[in-house]
Amino acid sequence: MRRLLNFRIILIFTIITNNLYSQNSFVDSLFNSKGEQYFSFNNSREINLNQISKLISIDHKTNDQTIFAYANKKQFLDFLKLEMDYQIIEDVINISQINNSRSNWNYYPTYQEYESMMQAFADSFPSICKLHNLGTLSSGHKILAVQISDNVGIPENEPSFLYTSSMHGNELTGYVLMLRLIDELLNGYSGGNYLDIINEIDLWINPLANPDGAYAGGDHSVNGATRNNANWVDLNRNYPDPQDGQHPDGNSWQEETIIFMNLADSIPFSMSCNFHTGAEVFNYPWDTWNNLTADDGWWQDLGSMYADTVHDYSSPGYFNYLNNGITNGWDWYEVDGGRQDFMNYFKLCRESTIELSNTKTPNPSTLPGFWNSNKASLVNYIKQSLVGLRGIVTDSITGQPLKSRVEIFAHDVDSSHVYSHLPIGNYHRHISPGNYTVNFSCNGYQSKSINIDVLSGTASLLDVQLAPFSFVGVIPQIHSKKIIKEVDVLGREGSNNNIKIKIYNDGSSVKTISHKHN
Repeated sequence: MRRLLNFRIILIFTIITNNLYSQNSFVDSLFNSKGEQYFSFNNSREINLNQISKLISIDHKTNDQTIFAYANKKQFLDFLKLEMDYQIIEDVINISQINNSRSNWNYYPTYQEYESMMQAFADSFPSICKLHNLGTLSSGHKILAVQISDNVGIPENEPSFLYTSSMHGNELTGYVLMLRLIDELLNGYSGGNYLDIINEIDLWINPLANPDGAYAGGDHSVNGATRNNANWVDLNRNYPDPQDGQHPDGNSWQEETIIFMNLADSIPFSMSCNFHTGAEVFNYPWDTWNNLTADDGWWQDLGSMYADTVHDYSSPGYFNYLNNGITNGWDWYEVDGGRQDFMNYFKLCRESTIELSNTKTPNPSTLPGFWNSNKASLVNYIKQSLVGLRGIVTDSITGQPLKSRVEIFAHDVDSSHVYSHLPIGNYHRHISPGNYTVNFSCNGYQSKSINIDVLSGTASLLDVQLAPFSFVGVIPQIHSKKIIKEVDVLGREGSNNNIKIKIYNDGSSVKTISHKHN
C-alpha cells in the first residue's frame, strides 16, 4: 500500500513537472523572437479587470467584454496563472509595397527621413520654429520636438501647449498626423493663417515618443514596430502614479520616461495631449482611480468639442466609440503609471489621451483620411489653451513677478490648482464658465482672494499684486467683484468687438478676448 501511495505521489509530481516544463517551453518559444505578445481574452469568469490590468498592459476592451492586451514574458507567465482562455494575435504591419508620397502624406518615413524632416522644419522657418533634442537614447535614436512661436525660445506671457504621439511604438497614426500638423502650421503662418496659435501660444510638438519601438525592425521601415521600448517596458505604465506610487509597474524609470519628466519640469505646460491608436475615442482623467476631477464638466465639454468637430469632417461611424467618442479613463479601464495622470496630478497640466484609429498602424494610404477628419479638431484643441482664467502675479512694491499658488476656493481637489511661473509670473487656469473665488498665495506674501466671473469662450484676464508680509499685516479678505459695465477698448457699450473690458464695482477692470474657431 505504501509503495502504491509513493508511486502515485511520484506520478502526480512528474505530471505537474512535465506540464510546467511544457508550458515554460511554449512560453520560451513564443518570446524567442519578440519580447512582447499581443493577445485577446474574454473575461467570462468576471475576474476584476482592474486587478488583471496590474499584471499585463490592457490595450482596450470592446463592448462585448473582449479584452485586448500586451505582455512581456514575465507578465504573460503571470497571466497564465489565471488559467483563462486566450488567443495570440499576430501584429501584421507590411507597408513595404505601398507607393508613398511626401506631398500626399500617405507614408511612414524612415527614421533618417524623420530626423531630416524635423531639422528641415527648423531650418526653413528659423524665426518661428526651433528643433529640440529632448534626449538621445542608448540606441542612438533621438526624442525630438519642435517649438513653434512668433518669438520662439523667448519667454512670453503665453500658455505652453504640448502635442506628443506614439509612446507605444506601433501606434503610428498620430506620428504622421503630427508631422503634417507641423508642416501645415508653419506654411500656413507664412500665408497669414494660424496667427492666434503662433503669436499667442508656446507650442511644442513631439511626433514620436518611442522611436526604439517604432523602428524595432530597423531604421528603414516601421515594419516590426513594437508597443514597448527596447527593454520591453510599456512606457504608458512607467510613470509615477497618484495612487500606486513612484514605480507602479515594478520597473525603473526608462530613458524615455525620464526625458519627458525632465521636459515637464522645464516647461510649465498648461495643456497637453498624448496620441495613441487601437480605438477611436477622447479619453480624459482619471485613469488610475474612480475619483472625478474638479473640472469633470470642463473635460467633458472639451472632449465633446473635439469629437463633434471630427464628426463634422468625417464619414459616419468614425470616432464614435463609447459615449459618442469620449470617455472617462477609469470608466473604460484602469491604467496605473500612465502619463496622462502623471501630467495632471504631478505637473498640474491638463493632459488628455486621444485614440485616433482602431488599427494600430493603418495602411498609409488611409492616413490622408485621418488627417481630413482630425485637422480642424487638432487646430481648435490648441486654441483652447487661450480660454479660461489667466493673468500675471507680481510683488505689489517692486513689481517683480512671483511664483504663486492659484487655487479655486471650494472647487480644487487632487492637484487641480495651478501656479504662476517665472520669469513672467503668468498663470493659466483652464476652467468651465462660472463664478469663482480665486486664492493667490506665495511664501512671504499676504494671500489674496478675489471673486470673479469666468465667461465662455474667452480669456478672462486677472492680474494680481501680492503685498509682502513686511509691508502689510492684515487678515486676508475676499473681494466681491460685480460687473457694472462692459465696453470695448474705445469705451463703447454694445460693440461687437471681440476685445471687451469689464468694469467692476471696486474700480478694477478685466480685459477678455473672444477666440473664434476655424
